[in-house]
Amino acid sequence: MASKGRVKVAVLGASGYAGIEAVRLLANHPSLEPSLLTSEHYAGREVAEVYRHLSGLDLPPFEELRPDLIGDRAEAVLSCLPEKIGTPIIARLVEHGTRVVDLSADFRLKDSAAYRVTYGSEHSAPALLKRAVYGLTEFHRHELREAQLVANPGCYPTGALLGVIPLIKRGLIEPSGIIIDAKSGTTGARRAASVEQLFAEVNENFRAYKVGTHRHTPEIEQEIGAALGHETAVLFVPHLLPVTRGILTSIFTRPRPGLGDDDVRSAYEASFAKSRFVRILKAGELPELRNVRATNFCEIAFVLDQRSQTLCILTAIDNLGKGAAGQAIQNLNLMLGFDETAGLLSAAPVP
Repeated sequence: MASKGRVKVAVLGASGYAGIEAVRLLANHPSLEPSLLTSEHYAGREVAEVYRHLSGLDLPPFEELRPDLIGDRAEAVLSCLPEKIGTPIIARLVEHGTRVVDLSADFRLKDSAAYRVTYGSEHSAPALLKRAVYGLTEFHRHELREAQLVANPGCYPTGALLGVIPLIKRGLIEPSGIIIDAKSGTTGARRAASVEQLFAEVNENFRAYKVGTHRHTPEIEQEIGAALGHETAVLFVPHLLPVTRGILTSIFTRPRPGLGDDDVRSAYEASFAKSRFVRILKAGELPELRNVRATNFCEIAFVLDQRSQTLCILTAIDNLGKGAAGQAIQNLNLMLGFDETAGLLSAAPVP
């Protein structure tokens, strides 16, 4: 099925948006191979029958999820299963020593009480919450190299945290009163039928939703709080764009007195000096979705508006790339001792 010496990787829930993006990236990875692809909807069918854009690639067929067989057929697992469904399976894999990157929200929150409030039920494997490494790669490389279980960040938190954490860590902005305005393409939701995702509902439309109540808010607050050393609150305002993929995030903050453009730029350059996937744009340039589409890159820019005493940070990522499957493979690369950029350096298809 694949070249000798490549690490076998199972993708659970491989037919969803994040799952099939992971399959696409793994298919051309120099050191990883997709050895097991599960799908409850398409079990028994060839991948190219469902996703014709993957025709011609040497891929195993979709099959039913059999937890007892995963460990024998894969050395590592990317779990793209929905929240709660994948938890007992992942717990079993971790117990047997398999390395797992989970793309759901099941292991992102460290506090079981916060999980209960956010997701409306008790966590079924609470002992794993503190063991899981939060996989925002640029800030957790050391822990990722030793991790057995990685909680891949949400797409919205990735775009927000890459922009704000470098400034929080250096005390350059006021930690209170942060407003995060984010706009996502429709693949940020699952590949399932819903009225809100119908073409007629999304096309020629633009709307906010779950203002202040989105489930990614506690995740963002947790990571900002960890950088601060104490709890904090942010206002998170998500929007749905009439595009397929990509997230553009605008973050509004109060700068510390005397802060200048050079201070902000220096903070980003120091934070991301070793980060191939973060592009700090030149003065006057602003992030665009098309420049990160189908990639693992993040564009960052900022505008320090002295008149209003506001520092606006802007980021752009692909929600299925750096916001999901791309970052998951970046994390898996580190976990398995490979260069973190392996298989991920493709440029965006522009125009």
